[in-house]
Amino acid sequence: MIVGRWVDDRSWTKHRTVLVAIAVVTMTGTVADAQGRGTATPGPPQTAKQIAPQDLTGYWVSVVGKEWRFRMVVPQKGDFFGDFGGIPINAEARRVANTWDPAADEAAHEECRGFGAAGVMRVPGRLHITWQDDNTLRVDTDAGTQTRLLRFTGAPAAAGEATWQGTSAARWVLPRGARGRQGGASQQPNASRDGSLEVMTTNMRSGYLRRNGVPYSDRAAMTEFWDSFDEPDGTTWLVITTTIVDPTYLQMPYETSPVFKREPNGAKWDPSPCSARW
Repeated sequence: MIVGRWVDDRSWTKHRTVLVAIAVVTMTGTVADAQGRGTATPGPPQTAKQIAPQDLTGYWVSVVGKEWRFRMVVPQKGDFFGDFGGIPINAEARRVANTWDPAADEAAHEECRGFGAAGVMRVPGRLHITWQDDNTLRVDTDAGTQTRLLRFTGAPAAAGEATWQGTSAARWVLPRGARGRQGGASQQPNASRDGSLEVMTTNMRSGYLRRNGVPYSDRAAMTEFWDSFDEPDGTTWLVITTTIVDPTYLQMPYETSPVFKREPNGAKWDPSPCSARW
């Protein structure tokens, strides 16, 4: 049973207000703010790793505090709405979702439709975040064994073959006035509160927003803000505030905020392949 692999944190209620407040903070400024001003002899360009205002590396586990029945198991066919108004799909998306057939996905070797970039962060499981190089964050998921590469190298490429995880362009976004710190990142214990990671993803293969066939198209675009912060008891949270826009299947932007909790190590890391049925 895979349910035992993940956390349904019963303490979520007391943290909810704090998480929402952090997730909706409007972050202004750019990575340039962190590099200081007025230096007589500018040094070499700093890497994304050097100027990171928060440390996202390590292992994280999903905390499923709402829409449990839609996330922990595959919903029934035609179950689109959910506890908080559901996904704002249009008539065409509803028609497509009503044709969902997991056996057909398996026959077409497309079991990963529910594990693309626009859906995988809400699939219960664990993340392992590392620096692939000084300007690329690598995000591995144990659910579906997917890999997202968040590149700090400019806007997403418009060309190229679409993939499940698409092309993701990342940048650090700092609050106004957060400038002049050595190396571009605060050395204080609460440095994770000083900035946000913005990720823009395009060039995705069409997949599922919900694993019962609710679709997103290859025209979809996703914007995420990744924010981590520490509790006094030492717990570290990661909130990924997400907006998905899809002119093909959505009537309006679809917004979610999956939450993760840092784990001390990878002892519970348990990769499993994509499945159309769990």
